[in-house]
Amino acid sequence: MTQNTCARKIEIEFVNITLSISDETVQEARRRAEAMGTSVNQIVREYLEHFAGKMDWNADAEEFERASRLSQGNSHGWKFDREELYERQ
Repeated sequence: MTQNTCARKIEIEFVNITLSISDETVQEARRRAEAMGTSVNQIVREYLEHFAGKMDWNADAEEFERASRLSQGNSHGWKFDREELYERQ
């Protein structure tokens, strides 16, 4: 008995869309996205996937919570400091 181990190539086609949004809104969205370590494009994509029913944020949140509970992480006493975060930028 032989097993076919060929990798399958999955192609996903993306479509570009144009939105009319004020410059002020886009600039603030970019600042917030950067602080979150992501992009406005990714945030909009995830929102539209959720809106279209292709994403289950509740399931994602539950998976994150489960993984957090199982984590053996240790911050070694470090606590989040907003001022320190902005100093790094």
